[in-house]
Amino acid sequence: MSTPVDPSYTWNGAELDLEAYLARIGYAGERTPTLATLRALVHAHTTSLPFENLEILLGRGVPLDVPALQDKMIRRRRGGYCYENVGLFAAALERLGFEFTGLAGRVSMGASGLRPATHALLLVTLDGERWLCDVGFGAGPLAPVPLVQSPGEFALGAWRFRLERGAGPLGGELWTLYQFGRDGWVDRYSFTLDPQYRIDSAVGNHFVSTSPRSPFTARPFVQRFTPEVHEVLDGLTWTTEFPDGGGTSREIELADLPKVLLEVFDIELDAPDAAALVRGSWITPPE
Repeated sequence: MSTPVDPSYTWNGAELDLEAYLARIGYAGERTPTLATLRALVHAHTTSLPFENLEILLGRGVPLDVPALQDKMIRRRRGGYCYENVGLFAAALERLGFEFTGLAGRVSMGASGLRPATHALLLVTLDGERWLCDVGFGAGPLAPVPLVQSPGEFALGAWRFRLERGAGPLGGELWTLYQFGRDGWVDRYSFTLDPQYRIDSAVGNHFVSTSPRSPFTARPFVQRFTPEVHEVLDGLTWTTEFPDGGGTSREIELADLPKVLLEVFDIELDAPDAAALVRGSWITPPE
């Protein structure tokens, strides 16, 4: 007789409306825990659910329980940031029978100095092979990435990445993911293979959604990633990036913010939320 799994170590997949989730991301393929299924799920989730932090700016919390994630991201067709995307995706993987664990990354984006491990991602094991799945960064990759001894540079579609394996500053194994873009090769984040669980996500989520030191409590940060283009809204700066490193940036008017969110990022706010965002406390008054 097998020992029951402590629910603290699971991702509450039993609470997920799997049919609604798969319909939301436009997935109609096989439901067996295979590499082909995993690849299709990562692509569908990443291209369907935008990255966004708008709940924080609207003065609401960011709950990570499956019913709340379903209500926001499936029923109300909104997006989320890494903890939300990973929580929803992990619940789906659990329902489908995949073997996986959570990981935590330290986002650097070229900056020096030690940063907290506040990025959530997943490591899936299939037939003895390990696959990194990052559905919550807002900039791909659009497929699982194999964790091998000497990974190096690789392309997923037209987008270029590089994964390096080395030793951490205090010993132990440290992996770093790089991405090619407008500034050339930039180290996106580093991570170890220490398992992370829902309770760890809850701690990181609290910091990210409430701390004045968090990049997500000061202004809108929204992303949409597809095989052809990466759209980013940082405050009122709208940037369009392409796989070859090219791109454009422009400033939008505050009054146009809800329209840009809908037409570019597929985020439709109801009238009260749209009005609240436009007049919100995140806006720095003119001097």
